[in-house]
Amino acid sequence: MQHLIHELKYKGNRDAGLFLGREMGKRLAGSALFGSIDYLVPVPLHPRRESKRGYNQSEVIARGIVKETGWKLDTTNLIRAGATETQTRKSRSARWDNVKDIFQLQNPERFSGKHVLLIDDVITTGSTLEACALALSGAENIRVSVAAAACATN
Repeated sequence: MQHLIHELKYKGNRDAGLFLGREMGKRLAGSALFGSIDYLVPVPLHPRRESKRGYNQSEVIARGIVKETGWKLDTTNLIRAGATETQTRKSRSARWDNVKDIFQLQNPERFSGKHVLLIDDVITTGSTLEACALALSGAENIRVSVAAAACATN
């Protein structure tokens, strides 16, 4: 798993992300917990970082999930409004301080009453996903679930 994530994030290997997403999609589609998904929402990158990398790795994973499930993908409603330093090597509290106010929901009504599956590549402390979920909570009666390709351990 570590090799696939490294290939996706640092070596430009989108196929690794699509593979991870397809495998996740197979498992998610078969789970009763995820039977009511209305939208997949990848954790957004800042446009500058996405331009530098050439793609958003969470979006690539989400696109792999779509290939297996047919769920709708939304890449425009949740945005990253500010650039941040890399989260690598930051403590939990430093990670939260780095991301707590940078995500914004553009059109809350689009997700009102919907079940949104937030997609990330790796969960380390959960700070990024927590900040995204907080922004998503601006939609009335939203249900937010989370899926990631990997979970970091110390």
